[in-house]
Amino acid sequence: MMNKYNDYRQIDLPWLKDIPSHWGIRRNKNIFTEMKNEVGEDSDKYTLLSLSKKGIIPRDVESGKGKFPEKFDKYKIVKPGYMAFCLFDIDETPRTVGLSELDGMLTGAYTIMDVHDVNPRYAFYYYLALDNVKALKPLYSGLRKTINSNVFQSTKVPVPPMEEQNKIVAFLDWKTTEINWLIAKQRQKILRLRELEHKLIKNAITRGVNSEVQFRNSGNRFIGEVPEHWQILPLYAIASIRSDSNHTDLPLLSVYLDEGVVPFSSRDERRTNATSQDLSKYQKVEPGDFVVNNQQAWRGSVGVSNYEGIVSPAYIVLHLDDTLLREYANYLLRSTVMVDQYLINSKSVGSIQRNIYWPRMKRVDVPVPPKNEQQDILDYIDEIYKKIEALIHKYEDKNKVLEELKTKIISNVTTGKIDVREVYIPEYDASIDEDSGEDDSILDADETEEQED
Repeated sequence: MMNKYNDYRQIDLPWLKDIPSHWGIRRNKNIFTEMKNEVGEDSDKYTLLSLSKKGIIPRDVESGKGKFPEKFDKYKIVKPGYMAFCLFDIDETPRTVGLSELDGMLTGAYTIMDVHDVNPRYAFYYYLALDNVKALKPLYSGLRKTINSNVFQSTKVPVPPMEEQNKIVAFLDWKTTEINWLIAKQRQKILRLRELEHKLIKNAITRGVNSEVQFRNSGNRFIGEVPEHWQILPLYAIASIRSDSNHTDLPLLSVYLDEGVVPFSSRDERRTNATSQDLSKYQKVEPGDFVVNNQQAWRGSVGVSNYEGIVSPAYIVLHLDDTLLREYANYLLRSTVMVDQYLINSKSVGSIQRNIYWPRMKRVDVPVPPKNEQQDILDYIDEIYKKIEALIHKYEDKNKVLEELKTKIISNVTTGKIDVREVYIPEYDASIDEDSGEDDSILDADETEEQED
């Protein structure tokens, strides 16, 4: 049973008006020491780390995400127990605080702190609670919403007695592990549903929905057997390069793994303000065009557009003839059957990027059923998509509630709204793997200067 403390006293923090009477108040400068050591020429000896919603984790250089500097010499050394703060663009940055459990290096744009005289995990949970609701907003200044170092170091922090800090940490470790386990279970269900969805779509676009037809070998290992009356055509037989620029009056479009081609303005993300760029070389896209992010096609960043607009000149824009119905083409060209072919036809650039170009892409094989069968397959896919998405939304809603509960618990405990000193903490498995296959890490799109996502 958790109760409020018996006595409280008022304090003058914008985000916190009172704390338990026996808690102290200290300034950040009395519990944090900024660590400015850089890796210099020894960067190859350090693990590259990333600040993410999952914490400070090794950065996946093989994912192809984000940009990397030419040199890492200005990256800062991080040790277990150090805290990392992103003190700029705070509203737009998904996670601005992390506690490292690893040795490694982080971008020099972050403020790295050694923690002393308080439990580092208590300090982390407290600032995590503030970050969850962006409570530090009163400290921002300037267009970049930056917290000045002196302002941050002068900021007051509620500090319980050390024994109580330890109990708070133990309680929150237990409860967050418990909630993360529940979230992970829902995510696993979502992942399995996505896999089922991909499997059903792949089966439909390679074998159709009529089980009584005769099949033949397509000659393509990714496609497998197809109905014997279907065609297997190279992409260039149904698509041609569109090269049409200087349409700066048209809206900006982009291509995403999850949604395909959508208006850039529809995504709530902080990116470089494209309207300030020279858009004259951006390529026109018409409804029905197939748009390919040539650096990310191997991951599925492609789609058939329902919009007129412009896209990056680095993209491949293809005009599709009427061989495929538009909606069917979007399902087909974004399916694993096609994405696997984009992958093997992509050229590696270092270890983190794979580019595909039209001379190779145009030769990928496309299974083409008659128009009437395309519509039948499309109807079938739409039906299973609606059913699966309904289940996915249910699990996502459950996770939203769980995340909100976790946020509330962390806030209530670290700010003294509830007393956990007498709470019994049972034995539990603290090694629960909460990775669901989803990547919620910050992309570090331009770590040479700042955290971008």
